[in-house]
Amino acid sequence: MHGTTHQEELGLFQTIEERHSVRKYEAGYEMPEEDLTAILEAAAMAPSSWNLQHWRFLVIDDQKKKEELLPIAYNQKQIVDSSVTIAVLGDLEANKEADAVYGAAVENGFMTEQIKDTLVGQINQAYEGDTPFPRDEAVLNASLAAMQLMLAAKAKGYDTCPMGGFNRDAFVKSFNVPDRFTPVMLLTVGKAAMPAHRSARKPLEEVTIRNSF
Repeated sequence: MHGTTHQEELGLFQTIEERHSVRKYEAGYEMPEEDLTAILEAAAMAPSSWNLQHWRFLVIDDQKKKEELLPIAYNQKQIVDSSVTIAVLGDLEANKEADAVYGAAVENGFMTEQIKDTLVGQINQAYEGDTPFPRDEAVLNASLAAMQLMLAAKAKGYDTCPMGGFNRDAFVKSFNVPDRFTPVMLLTVGKAAMPAHRSARKPLEEVTIRNSF
């Protein structure tokens, strides 16, 4: 088994360093379908609690639908100029996926039926009652996929911008989002029309704590 080569490591760190939020895109640039598919496949490889894969990607590339989204996103022009806007949704009822996820694991010989039943029972119990847990899990796990999507896009030569500034209620209504899913963020993806506005980061010592406060 080979370890990570220096070139691969350099590529990953360079991608992370070069990713910046871009708000001005080449209008009319059509992203090849295979690029979009590769980016979404990479995003869907993200880790998730119990492997329930809480994310759903609502891909908005039709120009009329972009125009519909524009006022919902407070008229941020990147919505209509980018190649695609991806609404990252979180699954509020992800426990409903447990049977299928762990059924496949049993079929593949990764676990026994007994272990599967125990895990599914624990998952369903965690989702019972009126607690913030399902929403917290939906947002947490969908965000992991969103970050992976942004890095995959950058590696493919595209730029992105995560957007929390949009009317969630209006979005749910206009785009017929089922109650089961909550909008986590919008991600614009496309070719940058001008370089991203660089932003500074706090010194590492300000954001890192060793062992305990």
